[in-house]
Amino acid sequence: MTERESTEERHQGLLAGRVAMITGASSGIGAAAARLFAREGAAVVLMARRGDRLAELVAEIEADGGRAAAAVGDVTRPDDARRAVETAVDRFGGLHCAFNNAGYATVEKSLHEMDDEVFTRTMDVNVGGVWNCMKQQLPVMLAGGGGSIVNTSSTAGRYATGASVAYVAAKHAVLGITRGAAAEYGEHGIRVNALVVGTTRSEMIDDVVRQMPVLETAFIAPQIQKRMAAPSEIAEAALWLCSDRASFVTGTAMPVDGGISAQAKAGT
Repeated sequence: MTERESTEERHQGLLAGRVAMITGASSGIGAAAARLFAREGAAVVLMARRGDRLAELVAEIEADGGRAAAAVGDVTRPDDARRAVETAVDRFGGLHCAFNNAGYATVEKSLHEMDDEVFTRTMDVNVGGVWNCMKQQLPVMLAGGGGSIVNTSSTAGRYATGASVAYVAAKHAVLGITRGAAAEYGEHGIRVNALVVGTTRSEMIDDVVRQMPVLETAFIAPQIQKRMAAPSEIAEAALWLCSDRASFVTGTAMPVDGGISAQAKAGT
């Protein structure tokens, strides 16, 4: 990168001229990423189930001079994922990066106490959602000569954190999909990475804490910084992985976890 190119990049943004798709975009990490990616020059396609929230966020981004479109849908439905990718192509001409961030978690219960429906929903959103979106995103990126995909996993994707067995299993699977796809598509110019996210202050976490207040202390205790992450802090990591600044990074599980991984026992 020349000095001139570096200066232009700083002026235009890390994702200048790119089209990005973000799932789980109506709140929390997804909404923070939508704002950040748009400020950094990307046209953003925002997918979530809550159309009213997406409409407000699109209006906010456009009022700030950005480009955005809503794709109301559920990541567990393949046709909804297809329509979201089609929105990126039809509205903005393609798809260069994706942040597959939609997730689902409930109050932790022992395996034998968990309803089968909760297990199914946990797997459908956290694993099936990533699968459905990537199946639609990859062909467009292949046709465009490359791209970058970032999937949201969790510290529960690497360790038995005390989260439900279903959530631990789902987030481990996200890392498996990420690594497998990175190996398969690397020679085609597509990078695939995952964020290993620590507990982040979001509506989902707030809802879990309301159901079981003792969990707030449990969530914070392992963090070196003794706090939860802000959604914007996770969004910054996703931005970097989507950008050309991370051009030689693929197949990685990048910790953004407040130091939990630094304290993990050897061999885990």
